[in-house]
Amino acid sequence: MAKLILTHEVSGLGAAGDIVEVKNGYARNFLLPRGFALTWSKGGEKQVEAIKAARLAHAHASVEAAQEQAASLQGQVVALKVKAGASGRLFGTVKADDVAKAVAAAGLGSIDKRKVELPAHIKSVGKHTANVRLHDDVSAVITLNVVAS
Repeated sequence: MAKLILTHEVSGLGAAGDIVEVKNGYARNFLLPRGFALTWSKGGEKQVEAIKAARLAHAHASVEAAQEQAASLQGQVVALKVKAGASGRLFGTVKADDVAKAVAAAGLGSIDKRKVELPAHIKSVGKHTANVRLHDDVSAVITLNVVAS
């Protein structure tokens, strides 16, 4: 088992600044190469404090503010124009960054692209859903209307 300090939020594992133990292969092949974690050391306590301070700066000021934004986002339909072929298949895929930009363009407020969770790769036009985690306990589901440009 490898002991790591998370630098980013990883679904199902923990938030930035958490110290976790995972299997060696998961750490070596996924977390460390993508920069989601650092190896734990005794001097890592300073890193943990710095990561947690940065996480608090990026987080909503309070749960109430997150719930307010979740109420405005919940159930909204966001249009997303992407390049697609004649059969409706996309040239590429819709990314979390694309969703965050579309939400901002629709006038629903700004969200961090790292808070957007797509349940599956979106590779075709039509209606899809995305989950936006605004706070540890607050999330909203938005509907994406992917149309060909």
